[in-house]
Amino acid sequence: MKNKTAPQIIPDAEIQIIDNKTVVALFAMEYPIKPVSVRGRYYKRSGNSNHLLSASEVANMHLQTVNSSWDYYPHQSKSLKDISLLKVQKVMSTILQRNQNFEMDTSDEFLHKNELLLDGDKISNGCYLMFCKDENLYSTIQMGHFASEIIIKDDVSISGDIINQIEEVMSFVRKHINKEIIISDKQIENIQRWQYPLDGIRELVLNMIIHREYTSPFDSQIKVFPDHILFFNPGSLPESITIEQLLANTYVSTPRNRQIAKLVKEMGMIEKYGTGIKRVRKMFIDYGLQEPKFENIPGGFAVTVFAKSEISIHSSINGTNEPVNEPVNEPVNEPVNERQKKIMSLIRQKENISINELSDICKVGRETIKRDLNKLKDSNLIKRVGSDKAGYWKLVNS
Repeated sequence: MKNKTAPQIIPDAEIQIIDNKTVVALFAMEYPIKPVSVRGRYYKRSGNSNHLLSASEVANMHLQTVNSSWDYYPHQSKSLKDISLLKVQKVMSTILQRNQNFEMDTSDEFLHKNELLLDGDKISNGCYLMFCKDENLYSTIQMGHFASEIIIKDDVSISGDIINQIEEVMSFVRKHINKEIIISDKQIENIQRWQYPLDGIRELVLNMIIHREYTSPFDSQIKVFPDHILFFNPGSLPESITIEQLLANTYVSTPRNRQIAKLVKEMGMIEKYGTGIKRVRKMFIDYGLQEPKFENIPGGFAVTVFAKSEISIHSSINGTNEPVNEPVNEPVNEPVNERQKKIMSLIRQKENISINELSDICKVGRETIKRDLNKLKDSNLIKRVGSDKAGYWKLVNS
């Protein structure tokens, strides 16, 4: 064991008597710095077999065990002259607006404090990605607008600093998705409703940029189709996090690029680690759309968001989408029906359940759910506690 491992693992030996037999037990403590090689190779255990680790997996595993990440390490060929100090000052001003206790140092002092500027004029990988003067090969995002799977109507590639990329991506998405103008006689100004919740799209773009595997040879991709948008990012989920845990929000967030994530958080672009996916799912459900689809695919991680089909879109003043031909003459004085009983059961399980969720589960439109809820309230079977936005439902008689 000692001769075949590096760093060398030297086991302890202990003699035990089991069933009148002398047994030698060997104990090897878990080595704190990972991974440990066997005969010059690195393996991981998956099910009943061993799988060879790739070079990037070896590097990431090592960085995690020394409490660091790739973006903290010095860039091999770039220095202070390759970044824009004006961009640094803009970031500092943004942080100052959010945090009055922030000390407005010089650009050099700010870079040193955040380990963006290292010995001499060396800069970290994260520093170069966030403040580079010119385009770079590490952060390329390919964006396309597709009429179909094979017909491309617009194609754009951006490779600048990753902070400005956020707005560039959002501008491209807004350019190629639909926007409704809702005219109402109940208020003076018309209402604009985008095909997707822009806050949810922005959150997905932030996740792409913060969690991207920048050492991968692949580019990030965004494909805008008439009825859906695909976001692809190099770098899959960490092995410790499954898709199920991601959706259930039962995981501990471990940012792949800790230096970038820290600065973006200080700028107020993200609230806290590990809550982005939960917020995105809620944004799309509240918008009347189905949840985004999250999946690990070869080479990275993909998220697909879906628009409603044109045949089912009916604009209303509150921005909801209803089937056009939904009946509106449902009697309101009938006894509690099976659907209304089901609604009460769902409220018992989840008091803050939304109208959109009830609509999806019961497979009827929002207006039908609203009438059911009003009937249950009028019958003194349920009541609303708090506001429409932040409140919850409560059964009057459990």
